[in-house]
Amino acid sequence: MARDDHKLLRRIAAGDDRAFSAFYRAHLNAVVAFFRRRVPDAELAFDLAAETFAVVAARADTFDGSGPPAAWLFGIARNKLRESLRRGRVEDEARRALGLAPVALDDEDLERVEERAAGGGPALERALAALPEPIRAALLARVVDEREYDEIAAELECSEQLVRQRVHRGLARLRAGLEETR
Repeated sequence: MARDDHKLLRRIAAGDDRAFSAFYRAHLNAVVAFFRRRVPDAELAFDLAAETFAVVAARADTFDGSGPPAAWLFGIARNKLRESLRRGRVEDEARRALGLAPVALDDEDLERVEERAAGGGPALERALAALPEPIRAALLARVVDEREYDEIAAELECSEQLVRQRVHRGLARLRAGLEETR
């Protein structure tokens, strides 16, 4: 059965912890990967992800249902990243408002964050870096961030069909590049 993020967000707004857990599990890897590509420190990426999901828990009632839930989630993530970069630290207002304690990470936790964010090693990083920027942006948004084509098209200011072509071409080039390194 397919997950319905719209319904999950309505249930989260009503205080359903199980709905929050399902939403969190479904999107955690993508949110952590989003932050790991943008910040140098795994612990900072995890803190930003935790703060992002704290906002989801506290403000799910602000989701109006007019767009994809993932777009709303990544909008929160982008805002948390922007705030963090501007202030030079992670703001933990939402976590404190919910009465949650800060998350302490040990080395094993940090390794898991790195594994989730890395996914492919140096060969994949080189192959991604070799892609033209428009193809790389579409591919990462679709495959890593798990965003919908219409959302990506709106962000990149192009058609969904062009996004689909870019993702297809990107995957084909990655596959070919990775096969050459074997």
